[in-house]
Amino acid sequence: MNSQFSKRSAQLAAVILAIFLFMGAGDDARFNKLGHSMMCTCGCGQVLLECNHVGCQSSDKMRNELIAAIDRGDNNDLILQGFVQNYGPTVIAAPTATGFNRVAWVMPFVALALGMAFVVFVVRSWKNKPTPALADGIIVPQGGELDDYKRKARQETDL
Repeated sequence: MNSQFSKRSAQLAAVILAIFLFMGAGDDARFNKLGHSMMCTCGCGQVLLECNHVGCQSSDKMRNELIAAIDRGDNNDLILQGFVQNYGPTVIAAPTATGFNRVAWVMPFVALALGMAFVVFVVRSWKNKPTPALADGIIVPQGGELDDYKRKARQETDL
């Protein structure tokens, strides 16, 4: 019985130790995910966690706010909404796929497809363009006769 008790105690201690060790492991992943989905507001145009300005006040402040929000236990949507309220919609690295933002994501591809279709249409219409009709009595020389006229024109213009 004593060995069974010590075995259970060791297992309980291992579980408790594992809980304390891995308690913050999910926070690092959330911090990285959220930090890479936001932009730094200092004007560098970089992702929040990638801002490499030495002493950047914006990124340090935003990172601290992000850590505080994660420590409070806020969910990801609430954290992103808070940053949008504080810094505006440009703080989000990629627009959300709702409402007008969906149109903003789709329109460049639609415009590219329409432009390519227009170019194909124009090129085909030029290719299939009929030869112009000639006035009555005009005959276009072909082959060797045309070459004779070209040679004669060159001789007459060389003085």
